Amino acid sequence: MKINNKQILCIGEILWDRLPSGAKPGGAPMNVALHMNAIGQCAAISSRIGNDGAGKELTTFIERSGLRTEYIQVDEKLPTSEVLVHLDANNNATYKICEPVAWDNLQLTDSLQSKAKECGLLVYGSLASRNEQTRNTLVKLLEGDAIKLIDVNLRKPYDRREIVEPLLHKSDIIKLNDDELRVFAGWHNKHNMTEKKMVQWLSEHYDADLVCVTKGKNGAALYCEGNFYEHPGFKINAVDTVGAGDAFLAGLVSAMFENKSYEDALALACATGAFVASKAGATPKYDMQEIKQILMSNLE
Repeated sequence: MKINNKQILCIGEILWDRLPSGAKPGGAPMNVALHMNAIGQCAAISSRIGNDGAGKELTTFIERSGLRTEYIQVDEKLPTSEVLVHLDANNNATYKICEPVAWDNLQLTDSLQSKAKECGLLVYGSLASRNEQTRNTLVKLLEGDAIKLIDVNLRKPYDRREIVEPLLHKSDIIKLNDDELRVFAGWHNKHNMTEKKMVQWLSEHYDADLVCVTKGKNGAALYCEGNFYEHPGFKINAVDTVGAGDAFLAGLVSAMFENKSYEDALALACATGAFVASKAGATPKYDMQEIKQILMSNLE
């Protein structure tokens, strides 16, 4: 898959995850951008915050993390987003997403359009499209020549087919989890297929060049150019899974930019996701040596 350049724009929600252990900055697009930059790629984030204390704190965090904030808009009426996170006995996360919030009102500006046109890769999710304003802005940004990657993020009640499916049709790369794969197959009465058949059908139906399915502790699978690649994942002591999928995606994209084989890309993605799952919060301080140690553990 040819990507014109290594400039990346992540578009969508930024917020505060209100975890049992305290507040942590979050939002899948921001997490992906932070992880990509930490790995050594060049990513920017486009979103919208409120003109409030929570928004100012989020901006400070983003700046200290090395991300530029010029494509983060400020809303004078709507508040900065927050998500209430509940962890079950296995430290798997469920979410209560408050609304309406600032990222529901992302505006199409000249500078944002120019940035999208100069990027080789646009990364976006399904959640930020729950509101018509942000959805319309995103659709306009996807009209250019960049490779378009949807990081599916189905969250009830914002998982309606009429909202999510048009974004799938616009995507060159689809990254989703195994539960979301079954949801999409169910939309088209494909329940009786094996997982591999579902992935192949998904790629063909939505004309996606690459499909990547994450399976939590059971690793991930990738389908591209008629071939399947699978990785069983890494055994780690999970602290929480918040942001692990975002780190996985950053590892995958980074490896693809470096022209690694699909097998090696999948292994790095799984190791990066495992590293974040072993830490508290979505954006822990990066330690590439620890990620390499996780990678090596698979060889022992």
